[in-house]
Amino acid sequence: MTNTRQYNTDFRSNYLQGNRAEKHQGQQSLALCRDVLRILFSSYRGPVALQLWDGLPVIGSRYASCTLIFKKQYPLRILILNKDLSRLVVAYLQGDVEVEGDFEDLFSLVDYLRDCSIPLLDQFRLILALARLSGPARISDANELKSDKRYNSRETISHHYDVGNDFYRLFLDKQMVYSCAYFRDAKQTLDEAQGDKLEHICRKLRLQPGMHVLDIGCGWGGLAIHAAQRYGVSVHGITLSEQQYDLAQQRITKLGLQDDIRIELRDYRELEQTASYDRIVSVGMFEHIGTRNFELYFGLINRLLKDNGLFLNHGITNDTGWDDSPERRFINEYIFPDGELARISTVLKAMENCGFEIADVESLRPHYVMTLRSWLQALNNNKDQAEHLAGEATYRLWLLYMSGSAYYFNKGETNIYQVLACKAKQPWPLPLRRDDLYSNS
Repeated sequence: MTNTRQYNTDFRSNYLQGNRAEKHQGQQSLALCRDVLRILFSSYRGPVALQLWDGLPVIGSRYASCTLIFKKQYPLRILILNKDLSRLVVAYLQGDVEVEGDFEDLFSLVDYLRDCSIPLLDQFRLILALARLSGPARISDANELKSDKRYNSRETISHHYDVGNDFYRLFLDKQMVYSCAYFRDAKQTLDEAQGDKLEHICRKLRLQPGMHVLDIGCGWGGLAIHAAQRYGVSVHGITLSEQQYDLAQQRITKLGLQDDIRIELRDYRELEQTASYDRIVSVGMFEHIGTRNFELYFGLINRLLKDNGLFLNHGITNDTGWDDSPERRFINEYIFPDGELARISTVLKAMENCGFEIADVESLRPHYVMTLRSWLQALNNNKDQAEHLAGEATYRLWLLYMSGSAYYFNKGETNIYQVLACKAKQPWPLPLRRDDLYSNS
């Protein structure tokens, strides 16, 4: 009996000591992580609060519009090593970092980390903290892009677009148009704004019955169907996504447009050299081309376009080119493996070098901000369905990707342009004024 009492006493004592030691260790860990955050974000005055797993804000207020929560220590090691929020994506996808509130505001931290300068003494303190922080820095290395990458390949397109048609239905409009809409005002619905975008493109191309149109990167067939139904043209659409191809074919058959629209699962580089078109259009596909392929891409389009033909290129640009940045690494690692953006001046020069005359350039930047925010709201509203269809990690990734896109479009670092070009200078193929674009609209 005495031995039993002594055993119980020793057990309770050891248990309490272990708890106290563990609690002390936990408090030390929290204190260390607080110091790291306070050093890294000492001069941050943005809308995001930073919080540790104890639920108490370290930076910012509990009433902040967005809160970044570190649930483990190792993401802080990543921050110290890289000073790059995009490297935390894996931790976020694993649930070791959480985001609450307005995701778009989160990207002010990316800008802060990119631009901030940490004093030498604080850098030394961070190095000491790094040695004491536990856990591996579980990150994917996205520093190097493969030099032999085949841009716009079936594999890279499938990576993004074959997530599943049902997933995209959760946030796209009824026509499944996965590109920037064209809003009249903030009260207009996404369905209406996407319909206006399709109509705007058709009017810019000055489509006439009987014309033969090539749609490069035709998606789920929204533009092809609109052009065939409204303007009586014949459309040849190509895509590299099998799921887009299958649904586009189903829609065309259901509408009885098989004689007017032909969709193929084909690379633009595999188009027949003897083909010719009155009009060529590319919407939301240009970002996959790669600057090294501009001459090939625009040269091919110029050869396929009839004399006096019109070509409309609808694509995203940025203000610096595709330099080494956190945003670039994130996009190439997780969203578009072959994505590459260029300045609009680079795009226009490449088009001119291939024999095009630039007829019209229109920025849709504020329209894409509105489009992305509409998609985000719809995706958030369908969170449970999105996670069921594609998994929690994919839902989180798309939330992050579209929020970041909205932030940088709104900031002006990223833009989107519709460039209308013509092949021949005589006779001039366009009206003297743009009245026809906006009549009865």
